[in-house]
Amino acid sequence: MKTAPCTAEISTNVIDGERMSLREEQYDRYKRNIALGEVGVRGQKKLLSSKVCIIGAGGLGSSCALYLAAAGVGRLLIVDKDCVERSNLQRQILHRTGDIGRTKVESARREIEALNPDVELITREVRADISNIRDLVTGSDFVIDAADNFETKFLINDACVIEKIPFSHAGVAGFGGQALTYVPGHACYRCLFESPPPQEIGGGRQEAGILGSIAGILGAIQATEAVKFLLQTGGLLTNRLLLCDGLSLTFNEVEVSRNRQCPVCGEHPRITGFRDEG
Repeated sequence: MKTAPCTAEISTNVIDGERMSLREEQYDRYKRNIALGEVGVRGQKKLLSSKVCIIGAGGLGSSCALYLAAAGVGRLLIVDKDCVERSNLQRQILHRTGDIGRTKVESARREIEALNPDVELITREVRADISNIRDLVTGSDFVIDAADNFETKFLINDACVIEKIPFSHAGVAGFGGQALTYVPGHACYRCLFESPPPQEIGGGRQEAGILGSIAGILGAIQATEAVKFLLQTGGLLTNRLLLCDGLSLTFNEVEVSRNRQCPVCGEHPRITGFRDEG
């Protein structure tokens, strides 16, 4: 019966143009990554040296953070001001019943450190706003918009466009969700939606029903986009909005063009700093 190659075999057979090494336990942990031609040893070392900022440790951020940590992204910054509530546990898989009342960044730290000690976890117990958004995203190779409100989503978009940092947007509601990836030169979130919806439309979003697994699916898609960007492989969700319908279990795409009149990424941007959309 054939057996899978051992750690030593992988370390001697996987060479990306030059001899590169990982610790033995790292080969063992990441060997299913390394076996992918798009990753290899070089790609795994790239992941280990990368930094991703995740804004929001809720349904989207939980799934995304766990998969990025498992993949070996070496530095994760998780930003969230909230404490764990019982109603979060239906979808926010970073948190446990015993975490109720604790900060989300505290329970996120416990879960991620237990999952992968290779990951340097940085936590900020703050709400992203106009006073701190530049500091939060600067220095990151990629940003995850896992926020649960429109105002923060537009703020993340503006910060990443202005600072020229790629990011993944996602949103979920009910049995559905959407995702879009921004890379400088491509359509941004404001190319789709110039401003947040009126408060009477978007204000109750946090109380809307959400199927927990849908948040998990979209968060996993965001993690996939981050990994692909860091590895510079595959096709990203740039200039296309991915729509997920969990009831019919179908995925559709809407082509998105960069808006030359976009207020933040257009030819003559009106938004050159950060503003409160609330």
